[in-house]
Amino acid sequence: MDRIVALVFFTFAVGASAEENGAAWKRHVIDDSSKGADGVRLADVNGDGLVDIATGWEQGGVVRICVHPGVAKVKEKWPAVTVGRVNDLEDAVFVDLDADGARDVVSCAEGATRAISIHWAPKSPSQYLVSDAWRTKLLPVASDKMMWMFALPLEVDGEHGVDLVAGGKGPRAALGWFRAPRNPRHAEDWTWHELRRVGWLMSLVASDMDNDGDTDLVFSDRKGKSSGAYWLENPGRENSRAESWKEHVLGGVGEEAKFLEIADLDGDGLDDVLLAVQPKKILWLRRRDRTGTAWNSHALAAPEPTGVMKAVSVGDIDQDGQKDLVFSCEQAQPPAHGLMWLSYQGSPASGTWRPHPLSGVDGVKHDLVALVDLDGDGDLDAMTTEETTNLGVIWYENPTRHAP
Repeated sequence: MDRIVALVFFTFAVGASAEENGAAWKRHVIDDSSKGADGVRLADVNGDGLVDIATGWEQGGVVRICVHPGVAKVKEKWPAVTVGRVNDLEDAVFVDLDADGARDVVSCAEGATRAISIHWAPKSPSQYLVSDAWRTKLLPVASDKMMWMFALPLEVDGEHGVDLVAGGKGPRAALGWFRAPRNPRHAEDWTWHELRRVGWLMSLVASDMDNDGDTDLVFSDRKGKSSGAYWLENPGRENSRAESWKEHVLGGVGEEAKFLEIADLDGDGLDDVLLAVQPKKILWLRRRDRTGTAWNSHALAAPEPTGVMKAVSVGDIDQDGQKDLVFSCEQAQPPAHGLMWLSYQGSPASGTWRPHPLSGVDGVKHDLVALVDLDGDGDLDAMTTEETTNLGVIWYENPTRHAP
């Protein structure tokens, strides 16, 4: 029997207003060539040690890659290429499916399209930014099965290279995985293995939650009677049977769970889970031991003025040795802020959390936030997308290193 999950709720004290704790960060545009940029997924596609970006543009119907131009040109628009055209896009992620050394892209589509597409990269590095050199192929077993929301490349069965874990939303939505065939380019040979029904999959993360040496699945479900954050225990060789993947509760059950992040917030050596919850709350799901079955839940109310909570990320923003929180919002019409960061004084559980501006009243609907030192100055910048006012793929420059 699983250990009982302890639920200890706190409303964290929030100090002065964000405006009293600094100015908004400077925004730089990476790509604003289409409409409805919906999330960033990162990888180093050319081996230069710098992060590159895959993004699906929901309203524009294009899948695009942006390649980091180097620190000297990072504040300019990045070299970019359209690798495929798909309607109703929700997600795009890098993965070398055929092990040829070139990073392909897998995209997910919802709406009427209801498809997963593989965008095969050209083998020659010199052709990587040539749109006509890419080839798009639908994954037949995924077509019209559900509205697809998110995909995670992961080797599940130990055969034929990387598999794909994915999930969707709406009627018949589920979380499951696609088994890669002997030849991954034979799209018709991929097979689907359902693990669990979902209402609206948000996050999907690979992590060894029970410290047994294999990779488990961590996810958040936004809608339905089983909404919340959970993890599925990897059963090893019995991975084709849904009942073999034992489910464990993290927290937020029955709430509208958005994106989550795994990080050790309090520095105790155990990875916690941070969960954004609609409308205006962050749950710190604090791990109690290494089994992954005992958690405490601490609630942090979002400061005002902000929109509706979307995602949360963890990093040391001000370089004081403590982990801070960066969160993003949708429905952030002015005077609401779409991005803020939070620092604490004392301890994460009982101290005072202070809000700081990040985006200010810049944009309305932001998405996942990646904390990366893009300009090479030693502090963490914030990369995201904004799809309502079409700011596109953007990053905000951390002013910490420039402070007097």
